[in-house]
Amino acid sequence: MIKVTRLNGMEYFINPHQIESMQFLPDTTLFMLSGKHLVIKEGTDEILSRIIEYRKRIGGFKNEE
Repeated sequence: MIKVTRLNGMEYFINPHQIESMQFLPDTTLFMLSGKHLVIKEGTDEILSRIIEYRKRIGGFKNEE
C-alpha cells in the first residue's frame, strides 16, 4: 500500500496495483480499476516513486530500478 493525501489533507493508503491511470489536470488524479477517481496533493513523480518503492519492498519486481 502507498500513502496518498487528498486535497482536504486527509491521508490514507491505496493499493497501487488498482491504479489504472494517472493524470495531472492540474491536480494529480488517480483513476482506479473500480471506476473511482481520486484527486490528491502529491505530484505524479512522487506517486511513481512511491509505487516503485512499494514494488521493490514486496519483492515481486526485482528488475525495476
